[in-house]
Amino acid sequence: MNRTYIKDIPAKIGHEITVKGWVDVRRDMGKLIFLDLRDMTGRVQAVVLPNHKEAGIVASAVRPEWVVEVKGKVNARPEKTINKNEANGAVELEVLEIKVLNKAETPPIDIRDDGSEIGEDSRLTYRYLDLRRPRLQKNIRTRHDLNLFIRNFLTKENFTEIETPLLTKSTPEGSRDFLVPSRLEHGKFYALPQSPQQYKQLLMVAGFEKYFQLARCMRDEDSRGDRQPEFTQLDLEMSFVEREDVMELNERLLIALVKAITPNKKIQETPFPRLSYKEAMEKYGSDKPDLRRDKNDPDLLAFCWVIDFPFFEEVKDEGGSGTAKPLTKQWTFTHNPFSAPKPEHMDWLLNKEKIGEILTTQYDIALNGFEIGGGSIRNHQAEALKKVFEIMGHESDKIRENFGHMLDSFSYGAPPHGGIAWGLDRLMAILMNEPNIREVIAFPKNGEGKDLMMAAPSSVDKKQLDELGLQLKEKKGK
Repeated sequence: MNRTYIKDIPAKIGHEITVKGWVDVRRDMGKLIFLDLRDMTGRVQAVVLPNHKEAGIVASAVRPEWVVEVKGKVNARPEKTINKNEANGAVELEVLEIKVLNKAETPPIDIRDDGSEIGEDSRLTYRYLDLRRPRLQKNIRTRHDLNLFIRNFLTKENFTEIETPLLTKSTPEGSRDFLVPSRLEHGKFYALPQSPQQYKQLLMVAGFEKYFQLARCMRDEDSRGDRQPEFTQLDLEMSFVEREDVMELNERLLIALVKAITPNKKIQETPFPRLSYKEAMEKYGSDKPDLRRDKNDPDLLAFCWVIDFPFFEEVKDEGGSGTAKPLTKQWTFTHNPFSAPKPEHMDWLLNKEKIGEILTTQYDIALNGFEIGGGSIRNHQAEALKKVFEIMGHESDKIRENFGHMLDSFSYGAPPHGGIAWGLDRLMAILMNEPNIREVIAFPKNGEGKDLMMAAPSSVDKKQLDELGLQLKEKKGK
């Protein structure tokens, strides 16, 4: 393709080249017309001189965001006109020909600044335009760099990247599932995965030993904060490991990643400090404490591990309305039902005693007051996993119905294993000094879980519902 990318223009002084991209800014100075051109690699100033009349006619008509093909000669700028603040500030493109590839309407939102003065609904409605602004271009491209670094790092550590299904089974794992009705089996549903938790453990049973995935996860949660109904995790699992092995690998990866991707950032302390859950709550009132010594420094990163979490927490149930039942003790997991207890507490789990005192092998990684990851060593023996669900009040037949595949797999030689999942969106937001994760996701939902650009969720035709064997009920009060 006869095209020069704008980033390569400084090496082409004295040569005629062709660039393709967008008109960023147009300035008509009378005899001279200046065009700032941009492509995915950068920007350059182009000038249309009076002696190139045909190019001048086209340049007089073009407007910002028009897509153009420009043939020109690369000239060095005179010393006094060099712009040292621009990557291509020492060169200029003398325009010889301009070809309009596509005209553009005036954008409904300004895309030349950082977007902070524009309402988020407008930005998300025109997200394909919003993404043109330099800040978001940088965020998304840096995210690519981060993903590539992770892939290369873990590949060198003998991990295998494996994709897991997006259509799976609905099981009680903590959050509400997104359900997908089956067309072929009316009345039955797939669920979109809240995480690849069960699949990655099954991959350990399958003998892969080291797995990772940049996994899409879906949770139908109520709107709060800057959570998204779909988000991305770095998901990994390792066989024949103890807690220290998983924590060491992840700490090493995080340190290397920061140095490579955001070298302007400073990690406050290595090795990362470790706090027990009890210590973190007593000292900081949070299980994801912000340990920065200078919270006004946006480039300071204070990582810490939080360990020794309670396995179970008590849930109070007063029984039915109007009854005289006393409070009954019920239990739920604090993090993950598939976690293993600390080895010294395994007997308590198996005997279902001292439930409130059982500590889990869970380990969370916190950064500047946010949880960016969490994992644990898993139960790899069927009896121990079954006891977890029994403590939570699940009947034996329901345990078998929901998790029989897991229990069966453990009976065929499951190795000890453990892993972790990072919230990649949150990590990216912190590294890029962004206030929320929507600024580092290409096409996010708004705070209410709506895709304003695609107008989703949306109604569907009755024919589609009939094919699925579904009938809608009117909401009460309508």
